[in-house]
Amino acid sequence: MFESSITPDPEQATPAPVAPLDATAVAAWTGALIEAVRGAEDDSQRIDLTNALEKLKRVIGAAQTDLAVDFDTSQRAKAEAQGVGKRMQGRGIDTQLGLARMESPNRATKHLSMAKILHKEMPHALAAFRSGAISEYGVMLLVKKTACVELEVRQQIDEEIAGDLEALMKMSDKQIGNEASKRAGQLDPASVARARAKAEQDRRVTIRPAPDTMSYLTGHLPVAQGVAVFAALTKAADSAIHAGDERTRSQIMADTFVERITGQATAPDVPVAINLVVSDKTLLGTSTDAAHLDGAGAIPADLARNLVANSLEADLQTWLRKVYAGPHGGLVAMDSLARIVPTGLARLLRIRDGGICRNLWCDAPIRHNDHAQAVCDGGETTEPNLQGTCEACNYAKEAPGWSASGEHPPDQRHQVTTTTPTGHRYTSTAPPLPEPARPPAQPSPLAAHFSELITARRRRLTIELHHAPEIEYAA
Repeated sequence: MFESSITPDPEQATPAPVAPLDATAVAAWTGALIEAVRGAEDDSQRIDLTNALEKLKRVIGAAQTDLAVDFDTSQRAKAEAQGVGKRMQGRGIDTQLGLARMESPNRATKHLSMAKILHKEMPHALAAFRSGAISEYGVMLLVKKTACVELEVRQQIDEEIAGDLEALMKMSDKQIGNEASKRAGQLDPASVARARAKAEQDRRVTIRPAPDTMSYLTGHLPVAQGVAVFAALTKAADSAIHAGDERTRSQIMADTFVERITGQATAPDVPVAINLVVSDKTLLGTSTDAAHLDGAGAIPADLARNLVANSLEADLQTWLRKVYAGPHGGLVAMDSLARIVPTGLARLLRIRDGGICRNLWCDAPIRHNDHAQAVCDGGETTEPNLQGTCEACNYAKEAPGWSASGEHPPDQRHQVTTTTPTGHRYTSTAPPLPEPARPPAQPSPLAAHFSELITARRRRLTIELHHAPEIEYAA
């Protein structure tokens, strides 16, 4: 039976040297591991294997920190040898690591920062990580909660919390973070106070998707202001309930939150943004294909129709723009009505790329319209050679050794192939547009309803209406 202990046996013989691994050997070993695990014969063995694999997962995470630090050191040395300035020597390193880890550059940056701190300042936490006594998230909390204190205090906390491996293994991630915060406040209160003041300067509002086509709108506020906002919403909900409002308290608070920020009379009166992309058959009720809402991703067909219908019924200003897709589902053209961005080409790129950075595994919103092949290298400002990227990914490819090329093959969606300084190649493909429809034999009642609203009220529809004409459009 496997015992949950990592105390080394003093009489255990020194292990033989291990030959260096390469990626091929690791891939073969992981494939064999899956087959071996599936051969477990009883539940006791399955629990033992689950525990052992969890520790292995942690050890692998520690090995990745070793690789990240070594890669960072090597890349910076090569950049320095090439005459790159010190401030620019680290550009693109986190992006390369993110591509290798199949995650966003932002997460890779945090992982690299944690790895460097562990190796330079927190030897006990690093040793615990390598032994499997602490998870990657637990290590991240330990690093984060001691970031504000002086180095000698951080090292003292590192020794006190991570130095006792048996005690550490019995602590949850949350307990590790709470213990680190408590000791930081006790040992270096001045630094903790300065960190709190800086955090107040970093107040912000963020948004991210939530399940079931909902969203999380988060205000990162000083505690007193956050409490005040919540108290005001609670008071408004109490008053509405006392007056006979049949909505729940949570619903009233959410609706009041929207109404007070936007100035709308009621929360549902949201104008449809021009970055709602929906096929004609979905809009007219002949299909259940999803639409795309910039910043939220795919949304159900009924929600897309409700957004459009509500905007028309509420007498809100809207625009119509037709976009054209080939049989492969990729954007090939669009009209130029009601341009909002500097050029129609920039808008086409944003629709084609779905509003999200084209770098693989990066979910950041598009901030730059970037040339795949740089202009200085002969790249042209044309749709095939352009991609939407976030700032970090755009700046990363400006580092030495990066290159990219874009193409829009016939009957395929747009592709960009990026080559990193290590010679690895990554190809991203533009997301498909909603599937085009054939003209229905008989107009649907919903189609007639939209036609009446648009014609009678002289409204302009605020959506990007995906349309499939009978003629072909060249890329």
